[in-house]
Amino acid sequence: MDLARKKYTTISYVSGPLLFVEKAKDLSFNSLVNIHLPDGSVRGGQTIEVSEHHAVIQVFEETRGIDIAKSSVSLREDVARLGVSKEMIGRRFNGLGEPIDGLPQIIPEARKAIIGSPINPTSRAKPEEFIQTGISSIDGFNTLVRGQKLPIFSGAGLPGNEIAAQIVRQAKVLGEQEEFAVVFAAMGITHREASFFIHEFESTGALSKTVVFLNKADDPTIERLLTPRCALTCAEHLAYEHDYHVLVILTDMTNYCEALREIGTAREEIPGRRGYPGYMYTDLATIYERAGRIHGRKGSITQIPILTMPDDDITHPIADLTGYITEGQLVLSRQLHRMGYTPPIDILPSLSRLMNNGIGEGHTRDDHREWANQLYAAYAGGRDLRKLVAIIGEEALTLRDRMYLKFADEFEKQMINQGNTDRSIFETLSLGWELLSYLPERELKRVSRDKIKKYYVPGMEDFWKERNAAGLRG
Repeated sequence: MDLARKKYTTISYVSGPLLFVEKAKDLSFNSLVNIHLPDGSVRGGQTIEVSEHHAVIQVFEETRGIDIAKSSVSLREDVARLGVSKEMIGRRFNGLGEPIDGLPQIIPEARKAIIGSPINPTSRAKPEEFIQTGISSIDGFNTLVRGQKLPIFSGAGLPGNEIAAQIVRQAKVLGEQEEFAVVFAAMGITHREASFFIHEFESTGALSKTVVFLNKADDPTIERLLTPRCALTCAEHLAYEHDYHVLVILTDMTNYCEALREIGTAREEIPGRRGYPGYMYTDLATIYERAGRIHGRKGSITQIPILTMPDDDITHPIADLTGYITEGQLVLSRQLHRMGYTPPIDILPSLSRLMNNGIGEGHTRDDHREWANQLYAAYAGGRDLRKLVAIIGEEALTLRDRMYLKFADEFEKQMINQGNTDRSIFETLSLGWELLSYLPERELKRVSRDKIKKYYVPGMEDFWKERNAAGLRG
């Protein structure tokens, strides 16, 4: 029987965005269907569950107006697929991969299933090439490497989207022969946020190297679940068929997980932590694990998922599970944001587990690891002293403590607070050595003597000697 022509008229009932069809076991999981209404209109849907007795269909549009006695369902495609092509670069699509930029449909080079193909672990290559984002807090202390998945943990009101747009605008690989592209997928964003991204990409010229997938807040819930998979399918085609190094930015994964919970509730599933489905870890892994490099292929896929932590809770299930799957995190600080520092990335709780693979001689510079260790330790010491000052006052501090307190202030003002400027990794390294001049050489215990001799720029030691001579405690 030709299933494409068969129509199922056994719709039993509608529950929220779901349609239940009896005796439709011929439909396959993840297949796309058409829903034919009595007035001749057609709506789309996807099969999300199939059993001996019924099939459950998630309707793309609203379910209002569906007459279950007079409507029918037919198969459109056995599995959700996306037509992919190199010509997608510079274009804008909705969450289903349909053009929304007023230009014609692309001519696909292939139609690929959006669920992707599993990557054999033995075929994965080690991520180790440096990607420059132009943001010092990332490049210097939480370095991004090709093939890594490094999420940004944001909070309500924090500029996670602005940082995403800045990364899209500035990201590059070092090397003129490398082809680089960005795939940007936004899920559940407002019209204001969509306008911001479109204006940002067009005004800065970033759109010429970017493929944009936009799912807005008033778009269907099921489309929100398909958006990252469509984006990653496009990224895989560019990376493994056209040898692009692709940076995939997914925002906001919290909206994605909320959609997952909404559909789970409509299906009357038994909830897990805080009402989210028990399979959310597995579902997120099917997205995050599509990043990486493959032996024998020149291209790579690097991911930066962005999520909003409810109540700034890093132990929330979405942030918690994302941290398990990915290789680190970039945490935004509400305190730095209130102080007006941009981008407000707090390097202390942030981490890039693959940083050591992509820095050092041949990648960035030979002093990078020791440089980062020394600056991190000095900044952490200054931050701890702020808590002490709140108790005993600054007058009770020793000269050495005051040096570290001053260093922490200058580190935030100069290194973290870079605004929208694009800094190369070498500008970041030079700035770090200038900041270390606030400390005398004897305090640089995490840097080798040859690196100090080569890069250290004395500047403030005479100032602190004068303060010491004036009678301050040393």
